Amino acid sequence: MIQLLEKPLNAAAAHAEFLVEHGHHGAVAAFTGVVRSEAQEVNYLYLDWYPGMTEASIRDIVDAAQARFDLCAVTVLHRCGRVETGEPVVFVAAASVHRRAAFDAVDYMMDRLKSEAALWKREVGDGVNRWVEPRADDAVSLKRWS
Repeated sequence: MIQLLEKPLNAAAAHAEFLVEHGHHGAVAAFTGVVRSEAQEVNYLYLDWYPGMTEASIRDIVDAAQARFDLCAVTVLHRCGRVETGEPVVFVAAASVHRRAAFDAVDYMMDRLKSEAALWKREVGDGVNRWVEPRADDAVSLKRWS
């Protein structure tokens, strides 16, 4: 399942639901990303998106993960629009028969989502309105998978 959300993301509920639906496979790994403020002046993150295009870019990442790892199920929930600091911005879960595939799939999808998903991020706050570009360590993380 892939879903873009303009309303708050309840990661705990998403995780609980994923466990109920897919826990019987044997292994579930999940990651929740939260909007942080490395500098106190940032109040929120704004994620621009294009309906259809953004979901397709995420679908490509999920399809690649399913082809690469032995997965039984995947969920990606991603916020778009305004997301306050401290709020969940992304939830990614994978179910597999074995834990390594689930762990690796979540790690792989997060590395690709951070660098390749068709989402454009701006930090906004007191006197701040700047685009967020992938960092050098994001490129290093992504390179592990090629």
